[in-house]
Amino acid sequence: MPTFWLVALLLALAAVGFYGGRRRAVVSAGGDVKKLHSLPAYYGYHVSLAAFVPAVGALAIWLLAQPMFIETRVSGMIPAEAVPETSTLGLVMSDVRRVAEGLDLAVEQGLLTPKEARNAIAGEQDLRGLMGEVGVALGDSVRPEVLSAAQAYRNLSNTSRTIMTAVVALLAFGGFFWAYARTHKDFRARNVVERAVLALLILAASLAILTTVGIVLSMLFETRNFFGLHSWTDFFFGSTWAPNFRGDSELSILPLLWGTLYISFIALLVAVPVGLFAAIYLSEYASGAVRSFAKPLLEILAGIPTIVYGLFALLTVGPALANLFAKGGLLGVEWMAGATSVLTAGLVMGIMLIPFVSSLSDDIINAVPQAMRDGSLGLGATKSETVRQVVMPAALPGIVGAVLLAASRAIGETMIVVMGAGAIAKFSINPLDSMTTITTRIVSQLTGDTDFASPETLVAFALGLTLFVLTLGLNVLALYIVRKYREQYE
Repeated sequence: MPTFWLVALLLALAAVGFYGGRRRAVVSAGGDVKKLHSLPAYYGYHVSLAAFVPAVGALAIWLLAQPMFIETRVSGMIPAEAVPETSTLGLVMSDVRRVAEGLDLAVEQGLLTPKEARNAIAGEQDLRGLMGEVGVALGDSVRPEVLSAAQAYRNLSNTSRTIMTAVVALLAFGGFFWAYARTHKDFRARNVVERAVLALLILAASLAILTTVGIVLSMLFETRNFFGLHSWTDFFFGSTWAPNFRGDSELSILPLLWGTLYISFIALLVAVPVGLFAAIYLSEYASGAVRSFAKPLLEILAGIPTIVYGLFALLTVGPALANLFAKGGLLGVEWMAGATSVLTAGLVMGIMLIPFVSSLSDDIINAVPQAMRDGSLGLGATKSETVRQVVMPAALPGIVGAVLLAASRAIGETMIVVMGAGAIAKFSINPLDSMTTITTRIVSQLTGDTDFASPETLVAFALGLTLFVLTLGLNVLALYIVRKYREQYE
């Protein structure tokens, strides 16, 4: 049974369980709901959760584990001599998956019968044409070992799907009848349902934490492989970024880190003053009508996709700066070689961060107790003196946290840098020079047909792990400062 219909069956069973459990509880009380231990809805929730949650959990685990299990089994069936010298086992397995998918699609569309799909012969032109007809691109021919592995892949997938359907259905109906049989007027349904909901909430929080741990471990293992192929001293202490897929690469993070921090610094020079002044005006000086209009309008900037900001940098800001500072420009100087520069990316990134800084700062300033303002005004201070000497010092820890969060956002930006700053990794203090950042090099190293086991590709994971540690440190510092602020002023 397809997964969609299996989930639909579980939802239908949960709905039946809710009304059935509720009705059974009311009947057991002789129609008098006052005799029930819990509200009638809790009895329905109990049956519904028992039928749905274990089955869906088993389905989710199965869908996550099944591909890894099948990949391991099928890859073990492919002999080493069947992997060409110019390829890898992973690339062969991608061909296996495509052929298996193509045969399944051909059966679904009626182009092949299940028996014909099982008896397909490798190397036939008709098979390659059939794959193209269902939208699966293959090479010149399908090798026998690839087709054999694809058939094994299909068989294991079908068997696994059948077992999965049986297990999920057994858990669903078993949970339904077990919970339904327990339902009577003295059953403490509310306690059971609330414990179940608490367990689901804990599971959701655990999944978020485990996802973070999984991301870190995935980068950590590949980073370890990278440092097994490339010197860590060159990565952390070298001064040149010059990847060469033919070997002898110089892969130092320092030029990339300099470009990342330099562009982020310029972005913060733009975003922090503008965003902070906007927050002060909206929270302290603007009327209710102006605030209700200006604040949403300002935050529209936060909803613009970063690729649009990149196009703005490429087509508007970059050419405008070049018109001033490039050869033949209005100032008559040649400080800028083209439209891409650190200043271009920094200005546009700063514009992108303005609503981020202003919104957080506005909330923080509004959190300062009104009694502090009233006390200052009561002592004879003016409005501006109150803002400058009372409100801002009180809100300063939270504002610093907001700035650090904005810095973390700037460090992780990619599209604006790709289109506005260029792709040159170097040390320079000239903001009109082209530079690049860590995120753009990660994209570059993982793009194209390259050997995944080479240091030139694996360096992307070392860069990603370094960036993760940097942004995580900024986020932790920002949250620490904000928490300390809340403890002091709430």
